[in-house]
Amino acid sequence: MTLVLRFAAGSHKGLIREGNEDSGYAGPRLLAVADGMGGAAAGEVASSEVLGSIVRLDEDVPGADLLTLLGDAVQGANDRLRQMVEEDPQLEGMGCTLTAMLWTGQRMGLVHVGDSRAYLLRDGSLVQITQDHTWVQRLVDEGRITPEEAETHPQRSLLMRALDGRGQVEPDLSIREVRAGDRYLICSDGLSGPVSHQTLQDTLGSYYSPEQTVQELIQLALRGGGPDNITCIVADVIDVGATDTMSGQFNDVPVVVGAVAETPPAPTAADRSIADTPAGRAAGLGRGPQGTFGPPEGYDAGQGGFGPAEGYEGEGGYGYPAEPSVYGTEEFDEEPPAKRKRKGLTASLAVLVTLGLLGGAGYFGYQWTQDQYYIGEDGDHVAIFQGINQNLAGLSLSSVHESHSDAPLKWLPQDQRAQVNRTISVGSLPDAQKTMSDLVGWAKLCQKAATANTAAPQGTQGTQGTQGTTAAKTAFVAATPTTPGEREKPRNPAAGAPSATTTPSAPATPAPTQNATPPAAAPSEQTQPPQPPALSDDERSRAEACPKQ
Repeated sequence: MTLVLRFAAGSHKGLIREGNEDSGYAGPRLLAVADGMGGAAAGEVASSEVLGSIVRLDEDVPGADLLTLLGDAVQGANDRLRQMVEEDPQLEGMGCTLTAMLWTGQRMGLVHVGDSRAYLLRDGSLVQITQDHTWVQRLVDEGRITPEEAETHPQRSLLMRALDGRGQVEPDLSIREVRAGDRYLICSDGLSGPVSHQTLQDTLGSYYSPEQTVQELIQLALRGGGPDNITCIVADVIDVGATDTMSGQFNDVPVVVGAVAETPPAPTAADRSIADTPAGRAAGLGRGPQGTFGPPEGYDAGQGGFGPAEGYEGEGGYGYPAEPSVYGTEEFDEEPPAKRKRKGLTASLAVLVTLGLLGGAGYFGYQWTQDQYYIGEDGDHVAIFQGINQNLAGLSLSSVHESHSDAPLKWLPQDQRAQVNRTISVGSLPDAQKTMSDLVGWAKLCQKAATANTAAPQGTQGTQGTQGTTAAKTAFVAATPTTPGEREKPRNPAAGAPSATTTPSAPATPAPTQNATPPAAAPSEQTQPPQPPALSDDERSRAEACPKQ
């Protein structure tokens, strides 16, 4: 039994993002997807560099341990990001997820960091074989929300782990036994977000060709709104023999898609050492639309989609049928001379009708944009924008609807700040306000946590200070006349000498007047500054994601 991989990969920037920060690589041994984050802080650079660092794993290393290779490669990629930030501080804040599989012919090593995903379709059942490193997934694991609630939670993209060049990365590593007939899917959350688990299972089980399946998955994500970059890899494990006619259909040419195809990482000495390998040869391939390498025949650049893969038209049960002929495309004989006289008038009417349609479409299109909302940056804080984040002929199609100075960017967790930088798409104004409320809550929590962490420890009042305070209060009360405003009366001269019953008293201490001020409070009595509010266990756990000020 000889097992081989038949793979395909595709990437699309989606319908909202201005650029593609995803990167994908599919080769004879290595399948990997990295989802960049950081927006202006170069998320596409991070995903490209990470894949550029691990691409050498696609070379055969006899006897090597899969998990050791993957762990070392991921740590090396993280170190590379740290070096880049040190060389260019403007890249601070960039990072990416990584989900990669390394194939040996019998086993598959899996490494995972972030919220990109890997799935296995076996015997018609689709199983997610990675666990999202997100705040929402932690809530699900703790039983605080259900998986169904997690799918629509506004903070479902808040990452708890990522490759960002800071400290030691902690990836999930595992080994999986493979079987003939297995189908693997690796994708960014631009696919797994808008497309349900059931739809993924149905689609992966309905198409024979990996190329055709990738095309259909991307179209499903676009029909779901395309709110994020979409990248996916489909790989089939197939048993071929020496006499199998299918064995000649496989090759070792890698497929590179997304940001790494558009902005490949800078070559290093290690990169040059693999120039004559499958991974090295991938760098020499021509780049196609949407940053793909060698797109399948039928790719429609105008529509941003894919046509049927070559060789799969009309096959019962798989892919799409061959495109039917369209009425009116047949070639006819030359037009009769009588009709030619009216040709100019017809052309003029056609132009006028076209202009009218374009004007109407433009008007209604603009009205449609004003029913859209998203969340983005407004200076140093967050705001709700009305419209879409696009420019048309130099005219911005969006404006600030609500500016929230109570949500400064500096107090948001890094991943949320990156999402705001890239803009957060929402379905309606109430959804935008709900998401904004969550962002304001995070900003207040992080500010509260920073205040609690930086406040100087306050001393406690001892018993001596309490006793001193009580004594001072007692002396003040005793020295105050019983009747306010009372003074010692002078003796009447006509009364003569004091009577014998009068007891001479010691020289009296002058009584304090009515407006006498109390003695100064003891040091322990002095007003203490207000104590910062204490953090609950839940707030302390959430504050782990807050920026360190």
